[in-house]
Amino acid sequence: MADGGQGAWDRAELLSLFDPRTGVLDRRVLSDEAIYRLELERIFARSWNFICHDSHIPQTGDYFVSYIGEDQVIAVRDEDGGVNILLNTCRHRGNALCRAEQGRAKSFVCSYHGWNYGLDGRLIGVPGQKAYYRDALDRSRLGLVRARAESCLGFWFATLAPDAPSLHNFLGDVGRTGLGMVCAYGEVEAIDGIQKNVIGCNWKIAVDNLFDWYHVPYSHASAQSAGFFDISKILHPKNQMVMLGEYGHAIGGPGIPQERQDQIDAMSDEERDAASRAAPPNTPRIRPRQARDLMGPVGVRSEGHPNIFPNLWITMSGLQMCLRLPRGPSKTELWWFTFVPKAAAPPLRQSMVGQANHVFGPAGLLEQDDGENWSQSTRASRGVASRAVGQYIGMGLGQDQATAGDDGEHYIESCIGEHGQRWLYRAWTEWIAARDWAELKANHTPPPTGLV
Repeated sequence: MADGGQGAWDRAELLSLFDPRTGVLDRRVLSDEAIYRLELERIFARSWNFICHDSHIPQTGDYFVSYIGEDQVIAVRDEDGGVNILLNTCRHRGNALCRAEQGRAKSFVCSYHGWNYGLDGRLIGVPGQKAYYRDALDRSRLGLVRARAESCLGFWFATLAPDAPSLHNFLGDVGRTGLGMVCAYGEVEAIDGIQKNVIGCNWKIAVDNLFDWYHVPYSHASAQSAGFFDISKILHPKNQMVMLGEYGHAIGGPGIPQERQDQIDAMSDEERDAASRAAPPNTPRIRPRQARDLMGPVGVRSEGHPNIFPNLWITMSGLQMCLRLPRGPSKTELWWFTFVPKAAAPPLRQSMVGQANHVFGPAGLLEQDDGENWSQSTRASRGVASRAVGQYIGMGLGQDQATAGDDGEHYIESCIGEHGQRWLYRAWTEWIAARDWAELKANHTPPPTGLV
């Protein structure tokens, strides 16, 4: 692969890093520094990235610090009630303005030389403007860099690309289904505190694992032995459903058969609630009727894991969301958010938080297993001989049918397979091969129908 600037990259070579016809992934994508730099430019800076939720910044001056790739940003509620997403770097010498992860401020003052910025990013004060700059400083040209910010169902996203489509169009059916899963039981709010931990793996392995239900009985056998869950109730052999969306969004995991969903559709919310209370432990709750409007007629049948490309995982039927933040080609920082319905009674709220703490995240039973596997897979991609051996992601390739629903959703119903992983890496190659949004729109693969 060529080194150098943007013009040195060969489009065909980038597309060849994953072959969707064979399911073979070039291991360089997990460890190569040059590829990683290109990801920051062509994926993270270009994509819509989840930043925070309305409940993180409810009042004027409330702020929340997050990332677009490795660019740190501040999401802040301004005096007009709007949300601004600003690069957290002073225009003078580049110092970080905001050191706290979350809080409330009237303005942002740089601790280096005292430059002061308003909640809208305008430069509103400069010490010594008259005495030292001799009134030659044009503050109107030195405000903080603003990202484009849009929201869906109270979830704020940002992009650094002026030519990106609207968030609504970027998310498409599958992305909106994923966010609808979080809000299926009503308006939600974030639990205070984000669980954060770093794993020595490439961010893409942490993403593609969410589609992987093949590993559950092996990686998480200890959870089965401890009685934490019953694997036989998770791995429904023929009840797996994968939804494939525009630009790499996908959902993978157990699905509700259409016959059962028809029965649920005929039930009132009261009947659904009673059936959920009478179900055995660890049985997914039946969603209320409003969930169909939020998730669509196909999406409402999903009990799997959505990923909003590139790196936002939604799990536990919407209880948790996780950002897989890149920290170099061989390191990923995981941010776990927990959301509960605003109307949840205290006992239910406490139960949901306890479940979130014990399943995923740094204290969770499952992700400790996963992290070991991800780090070893990443490490193996750095060896001279090892990196020359491709990863084979071919389970179910050419053996299943993709169907288009009446509302345009594309989905596959079958047994466990690797359709979600292949869709992720196919989209990934198209993102890094495209020089701008116009090229990506013109050349990305639409969700398929027929044999996949």
